[in-house]
Amino acid sequence: MHTRARIAALAATTSLALTLAACGGDGTQTDAAGADPTAKPTLTLYNAQHEDLMLELTAGFTKATGIKVKMRNGDDFELANQLVQEGSASPADVFVTENSPAMTLVDSKGLFAKIDQATLGQVAGQFSPSDGEWTGFAARSTVLAYNTKNVPEAQLPASIMDLTQPRWKGKIGFSPSGADFQAIVSAVVDVEGEAAAKEWLAGLKANGKIYQGNTTVMKAVNSGEIDAGVIYHYYWYKDQAESGANSDSTRLHFFGNEDAGAFLSVSGAGVLKSSKNQAAAQEFVKYLNGEGGQKVLAASKALEYSINSAVPPNPALKPITELEPPQIELSSLNGPKVIELMQQAGLL
Repeated sequence: MHTRARIAALAATTSLALTLAACGGDGTQTDAAGADPTAKPTLTLYNAQHEDLMLELTAGFTKATGIKVKMRNGDDFELANQLVQEGSASPADVFVTENSPAMTLVDSKGLFAKIDQATLGQVAGQFSPSDGEWTGFAARSTVLAYNTKNVPEAQLPASIMDLTQPRWKGKIGFSPSGADFQAIVSAVVDVEGEAAAKEWLAGLKANGKIYQGNTTVMKAVNSGEIDAGVIYHYYWYKDQAESGANSDSTRLHFFGNEDAGAFLSVSGAGVLKSSKNQAAAQEFVKYLNGEGGQKVLAASKALEYSINSAVPPNPALKPITELEPPQIELSSLNGPKVIELMQQAGLL
């Protein structure tokens, strides 16, 4: 064989060997870039829920599925507005919040993919918007924390709307800058109407003392600085579970009777339409409101309500079946409108 022919044969043999090697000697196929197409993705989660709770939930999900999750943490509207700005270029796969209005904002911009029907079916209809673009996975009840030495039970208000009465002048506290209270205002707008909500906010401005955060409100009630404060239930239950130092002189008043003050705020989860990991993102949301995620939630120190009927909430909590919240279509909770009304009232 001539030298030139031998070189050509050797080149062909080498090319064949390289081709076979590229197919993977262990039977694992790879794409042209050398990546394993069967490898599981890492999800990017825009997280506005409590970080410690979501760390437990993402760890449980990874253990169950092998899919890793990296979190970008922020507040409800901080991350919602970021998603709106990023649009289809967002790196986020999933968005979760403490309250519903931020979910509604993202939904209104058409940024969510529809949630799988099987996932929506894991919780009652009241915990998801009618359009099926996102779903709830946890809930927190609006309550009035009151100082038992200053407020006899017989003098507790029948409705959250009564906090504008003269009896509460200088004796009621709340945290208007937080997404929690803004969600409660959105419920007042939905239940009572915009005109009544404006009047109520003006009355709170005249009667109330403003604090930064629900825990600060509860501490002020506990010390007797104010008689009562509007918060979510779990702040009180968490303090009681730890030491009671900031809550032992207080009790919780649940308004019930479908009053706006019995609003059950829903923490939401949605899959971004722009996500390149749709199947894994849908699987994560399904885990959150499925039995696996709900068991993690119920057993956690978060003391928020699990909402899947197969997993009862933490037994320390007032039973969710006794809360009697108003029936609210979650997609109607308008965050931007609430902020506008609160600014007009001088609360923001």
